[in-house]
Amino acid sequence: MSFLGVEQSLSGRRWVGPGVEVDRASEMMAQQTGLPRSVCQVLARRGVPAMEAQGFLEPKLKELLPDPREMKDMEPAAARFLEAVRHKQRIAVFADYDVDGGSSAALLLVWLRQMGLEATLYIPDRIDEGYGPNVPAMQELASAHNLIICVDCGTLSHEPIAAAKGADVIVLDHHLGGETLPDCVAVVNPNRQDESGDLGYFCAAGVVFLMLVEAGRQLREAGAKGPDLMSLLDLVALATVADVAPLIGANRALVRQGLKVMGARNRPGLVALSDVSRMDSAPSTYHLGFLLGPRVNAGGRIGKADLGARLLSTNDPHEAAALAERLDQLNTERRDIENAVRAAALEQAEKRGLEAPLVWAAGEGWHPGVVGIVASRLKEAANRPAVVIGFDGEEGKGSGRSVSGVDLGASIQRLAAEGLLVKGGGHKMAAGLTVMRDKLEPAMKRLSELLAKQGAGEGGPADLKLDGALMPGAASVDLIEQIEQAGPFGAGAPAPRYALPDLQVRFAKKVGESHLKLSLSDGMGGGVDAICFGAFDTALGPRLLDHGGARFHFAGRLEINTWGGRQSPQLRLEDAAEA
Repeated sequence: MSFLGVEQSLSGRRWVGPGVEVDRASEMMAQQTGLPRSVCQVLARRGVPAMEAQGFLEPKLKELLPDPREMKDMEPAAARFLEAVRHKQRIAVFADYDVDGGSSAALLLVWLRQMGLEATLYIPDRIDEGYGPNVPAMQELASAHNLIICVDCGTLSHEPIAAAKGADVIVLDHHLGGETLPDCVAVVNPNRQDESGDLGYFCAAGVVFLMLVEAGRQLREAGAKGPDLMSLLDLVALATVADVAPLIGANRALVRQGLKVMGARNRPGLVALSDVSRMDSAPSTYHLGFLLGPRVNAGGRIGKADLGARLLSTNDPHEAAALAERLDQLNTERRDIENAVRAAALEQAEKRGLEAPLVWAAGEGWHPGVVGIVASRLKEAANRPAVVIGFDGEEGKGSGRSVSGVDLGASIQRLAAEGLLVKGGGHKMAAGLTVMRDKLEPAMKRLSELLAKQGAGEGGPADLKLDGALMPGAASVDLIEQIEQAGPFGAGAPAPRYALPDLQVRFAKKVGESHLKLSLSDGMGGGVDAICFGAFDTALGPRLLDHGGARFHFAGRLEINTWGGRQSPQLRLEDAAEA
């Protein structure tokens, strides 16, 4: 049964309301706990029992953080790390070029600096070297260092790690492991094949943080003291949100606490980045995912790969300001490159058809730094796993994004094992690959078959799940603050989405290249402002701008808009339907 009778919205989706069971459970929880009904609705939808409601709303790290020793190789990893610290050995940190890699590297660099050591940072160039450790880089680092720590990479790097003669290697990662592990001191990874998978929701920075927790414990056992780990949680929060790790279990507490740490503005790099991003309110998961994350990523995508990690680890406000400015410029350039590739990829994918289990596109000269973002856009447009590949001659480098319930990383790894890819790997929701031109068509055909077996391609555009209906007058700052008690919201923990039924568009204006700003009214004095990002990339923008006085149902998430020191409710519009 569709919600508000919407079988096909302006974006082609059916609206689905909360089930009767959720309504009953939230009503009962409100009676038992005295919590606001709006909060109980969110908790009931998540399946939180009434007796656990208070604990859920106040997640505590000491209760939720797992014992680091639950992960294999954790004790030897921390022990070898501390041996290098005690003997003032030369340490190199080899990191991936994304936010998770940069944050993971910064965690180690900052911790070591507080212990009196300066480590070497090495981040490979995305185009010249590609993802993860490579033989020449590892040989060079091994010739000048006693210990190499690979973060957010390394689990599948058997040959490069074997080439690091004369140095010990530790891997701290979260990407899917293969049947065998590299021969090194330790591979700490909750997604190793011999792990239970219970902690598989951690990003690499979460794994690095747990290793530092274990290092702290070993220091205390030896009668020594390590740096304050709580002060590092802003880095863990940034990586967790930007890497789209699910906000469940300990991740909820890490992000909640990390946002508080970030709000204190003690890390020069994040202060400079927040200022250049024109952040004008307390940090939220939105700021991490959509303002800070893309700018940190921009260096690895189209600039110098180490800019993000250097920004996050610097102590110098002047260096931080210069790095933040450069990353902001690169992010603007990245957007322009992305828009060109996205238009070409979408046109190609539409010609091929968006109904197959896999949506894919490939083109000569498409920048490898933006293919992942474009794959995300294709996935959202088709509600299918998507792969986008940029070719340079006969070799193509690509990136894929998946939908919930379809493990893309395992399928990509299978293709590599079958010889259809030069290499490939990742995790459930995202993966990278390298493919030769003559294998492109057979590889994509085989990948489509593997994904179809997991149920990809069975639905049309995803149903839009709604948590209820609100009139504009009820959408207050107080209500939004109540709802935010159940946060943080993000991957695996979506913010509640409401329908505002039967409203008129009082004002509509195109903002930037593709966004739409609206003022909505119920015609009886009640109203709310709305913003729709990317509206003109869909049917929403043109129809709402040229509304002709029609009435619509609107759907989206509520947020607090801060302007000139004043707060007001705002609807982040996701969909609309003719009323």
